[in-house]
Amino acid sequence: MHRIWNTMRMSELALAGAACLLFAASPPARQAQAVVHGAADETAILVGAGDIADCRDLAGAEATAKLLEQISGTVMAVGDLAYPDGSKENFKCYQKTWGRVRDRTRPAAGNHEFNTAGATPYFEYFGAAAGDPKRGYYSYELGSWHIVVLNSECRDVGGCDAGSPQVKWLRSDLAAHPVACTLAYWHKPLFSSGSAHGNDLEMKPLWNALYDANADVVIGGHDHNYERFAPQNPDGRSDAARGIREFVVGTGGKNHRPILLSKPNSEVRNANAFGVLKLTLRSGAYDWQFIAEAGKLFTDSGTGNCH
Repeated sequence: MHRIWNTMRMSELALAGAACLLFAASPPARQAQAVVHGAADETAILVGAGDIADCRDLAGAEATAKLLEQISGTVMAVGDLAYPDGSKENFKCYQKTWGRVRDRTRPAAGNHEFNTAGATPYFEYFGAAAGDPKRGYYSYELGSWHIVVLNSECRDVGGCDAGSPQVKWLRSDLAAHPVACTLAYWHKPLFSSGSAHGNDLEMKPLWNALYDANADVVIGGHDHNYERFAPQNPDGRSDAARGIREFVVGTGGKNHRPILLSKPNSEVRNANAFGVLKLTLRSGAYDWQFIAEAGKLFTDSGTGNCH
């Protein structure tokens, strides 16, 4: 009986050991699943516009603010946020509208912000989210993408020429973040069919740096309309292989302005709908969708791949 009991005890211990080995083998399988799940979570949303809150008429800014409240993700405020002068009083009007999503906003300054010396109310309103007040340009990561926010008020930051502090910083920042997908936004676009401003060649050194680093998307405002360009190089020539796709999204709420003649490579234009551009940033690709204010039918959507 004693021998039989020992045999049974040894069998139980063997089974227990096998169970322990099986249990110990399970966590790596669960960890592998977690890695796959983490990769799927790299998708991120960036949404917004420029040219937003005019204290004299907040209807447009209120319409686009309502859109933002229905869309999750990071909000880009692409300059000229508080009209007419970017003053502390003007930012109270911004607060009534887009201020409702301030805690998830990463802004860029526009020329109206600098109508007040040093854009001080702008930097005070957004705090650290607006970057160093002495520069007004910065970068951050969003999902698997590198996002760069620049300052198109060149005279206030030491210029935008190739040897300027901002362009030197930009090239250094891009070299330090050699990711597959890069997006930049600032207020004044290099290319625009807008009748009020149009192309701004002072921005070309910024484009040169981004193009050299194989950046994918640039977003601007300034002209109060929506426009999408096909991928192109800094000289405005079509470039399907390495070109940057530019969006002009001056549709945040300030009055519309017409587009009279389209510039080369302009694919889509609209000048009568307020709205926001929603970008779904995925690993190696992106989707865009222009979402118009309630009651407007215009839309634009598509997909692009990173270089």
